[in-house]
Amino acid sequence: MDTALLADVGRWRRHLHAHPELSGEERQTAAFVAARLTELGIAHETGIGGHGVVARLHRPSSNRSVGLRADMDALPITEENETAHRSTAAGVMHACGHDGHTAALLGTAAALLQDKDWTGTIHLIFQPAEENGQGAKAMLKDGLFERYPTERLFAFHNWPGFPPGTVAVHTRPSMAAGGDWTVLLRGVAGHAAMPQLTRDPITAMAHLIVALNSIVPRNVDPLDTVALTTAMVEAGTVSNQTPATARLVGTLRTFDAEVRRAIIARMEEVIEGTAATFGVTAEYQINSTGRVMEDTAEEAALSVAAAEAAGLEVTRDVRPAMGGDDFAFLMEGRAGAYVYIGNGPIGPDGDLHNARYEFNDAILGPAISWLTSVARMALTD
Repeated sequence: MDTALLADVGRWRRHLHAHPELSGEERQTAAFVAARLTELGIAHETGIGGHGVVARLHRPSSNRSVGLRADMDALPITEENETAHRSTAAGVMHACGHDGHTAALLGTAAALLQDKDWTGTIHLIFQPAEENGQGAKAMLKDGLFERYPTERLFAFHNWPGFPPGTVAVHTRPSMAAGGDWTVLLRGVAGHAAMPQLTRDPITAMAHLIVALNSIVPRNVDPLDTVALTTAMVEAGTVSNQTPATARLVGTLRTFDAEVRRAIIARMEEVIEGTAATFGVTAEYQINSTGRVMEDTAEEAALSVAAAEAAGLEVTRDVRPAMGGDDFAFLMEGRAGAYVYIGNGPIGPDGDLHNARYEFNDAILGPAISWLTSVARMALTD
């Protein structure tokens, strides 16, 4: 790996870390990506599906094509690191390593320019809005693959807990189908010292949280995998009032569509029953906006071969994660694979979506090597 290129990519990663942007707001990030592609002399298009950027590398004598994707958005988390490149955006940080994904794909663009051992077409897809699950869908709606026909797709996610640079390739689904849910409980507000004159949505909310938490252990086969989590609660503004409303927001993650339908039906019964028990009403919405991530077999094998050809350690002993990634929508009906690249040990505050998490710059080289290798092999396999 070219040491000068790695130094550049490291600087790019730290710049992106210092200037994070939320889903759908990646204007500066997209402009930075476009500027680097322009410096490299790579043709590209901006504004695809919002702030998406797609670059095209082409060499004649082959009609094969491959796509490499990186996500660009950050999270609404206040960074607690004290590095020189800590976030300069209040309440926003790259707590999932998308800064590293974007920088690695830019480095891959530069590496592929230097690599003469391929022909065909390589599309570099810089995707916005992964964290809210809307970016891939928006790019597809904007005609991504009509404009950039692609046979195979590959992506990676940095993964804490695996040795740095280790490429983990799944033998089963890697990520779950997700979707958020919201419940608004409406009661009757009144003085907190006169509870008999109110209909208390907070008490109903407390019982509903417990009841929802009982659904999975008492309604799902232990051999199936489901995550049903209440992630946010909102109620009240003052200590001496029973409020009129209480709101819960959470997520539901599943691998099996039939199990998901059964869980949603049970959630609806529990929500309506709890509301009736406490004399409040419930307005709710349970969304199924995600898609299970599952590699196609040939592309999973190709990912392993590409890692080995690049001199990287490979593991196939990988458990699925209940997290999601909308790269699954880009893969729908297409061949592809989504791998983890080890980010190193998990520190006391060092897991994904933590205020102290950070992409490990030491894995930029392995990530670029794998992306370059898998692109080259996908065009010749």
